[in-house]
Amino acid sequence: MSDVTPLDPPLDPSLTSDPLVEIPAPDAETDVVLMDATLQGVAHVTINRPQKKNAFDQATIAALREAFETLHGADHVRVVFVRGAGGTFCAGADLEWMRDSVDWTESDNKDDAYQLARMLKALNDIPALTVALVEGAAMGGGAGLVAACDVAIAVEGAKFAFSEVKLGLIPATISPYVVDAIGPRQAKALFCTGRLFDAAYAREIGLVQETVADAAGLDAARDRIAREIMTAAPEAVLQSKKLVWDVWGKEIDDGLMHETAKRIAKKRASAEGQEGVRAFLEKRKPSWMA
Repeated sequence: MSDVTPLDPPLDPSLTSDPLVEIPAPDAETDVVLMDATLQGVAHVTINRPQKKNAFDQATIAALREAFETLHGADHVRVVFVRGAGGTFCAGADLEWMRDSVDWTESDNKDDAYQLARMLKALNDIPALTVALVEGAAMGGGAGLVAACDVAIAVEGAKFAFSEVKLGLIPATISPYVVDAIGPRQAKALFCTGRLFDAAYAREIGLVQETVADAAGLDAARDRIAREIMTAAPEAVLQSKKLVWDVWGKEIDDGLMHETAKRIAKKRASAEGQEGVRAFLEKRKPSWMA
């Protein structure tokens, strides 16, 4: 395994980084993906192929999935930042990977696409809050990666596109996350035209929630979110993420009302809920902020 210097500094440089996993590319001298976590519970996953504009290939997708799945069991991690090295988030599919796929059978292509679907699902299922930090370009699958994160912040100069139709393809594996993020009407417009759009438009349609002026602004936003998440109870964050999926699109009937009442009642009676309310009443910080 090659020596790796973390690409994103811990929130508090005085704390030692606690590496969870380092995943080397099988055919490269440098790592494709680096994941590290601070003792505060701030993790970074970086696509580390700047020479390829951080484009996906099979090894990159596998490394990302392994990193995301590792985070499923990392109870101390409270926020995960996803970023591309070298000023580009992700340019989509690697050209050599695309060239190879031309000669694959339909079955081969299905198996290959399923690996991307598994990687995105692994990202979606991370219990901690996930945040995409976007600069440069987020094209095709890269834009899908942005949509699969809970939160996305982009530099004003960032560019996005779902350009698959220009190659005679469709953005199939990323579509569940993109449609959820921006809605079916916007998705149809962008999927069917392959239009290039900027960060301001991405914010307007909900693909990103915030834009910043430059990379320094991106770092500042990252640090701010990390500080904010430390004020939130870890189990409550996990359950809030699940709550969104469980109520989304459901009819507000008696069954749903009883279910939501049951969930808040259970949380009020939990150790974490009791600690949070007591800390508020006693004008002190709760245990998870200690």
